[in-house]
Amino acid sequence: MRTLLLIVGIFILLIGLIWTGQGAGIVRWPVQSFMIDQSKWMLYGGLTALGGAVLIFLSRRR
Repeated sequence: MRTLLLIVGIFILLIGLIWTGQGAGIVRWPVQSFMIDQSKWMLYGGLTALGGAVLIFLSRRR
């Protein structure tokens, strides 16, 4: 169960970082994404990444 929680946490963290990068205009992939240069996606991505980090933290606890 801990391994699954860790894998899901890493996946969610990476997705959140991609969303944050797209919202900031750093990640411009895919080219026609509606998320590029939209500040609300920086917030959504940051919260998603935080959720992934919490899952990673919980998976590492004994």
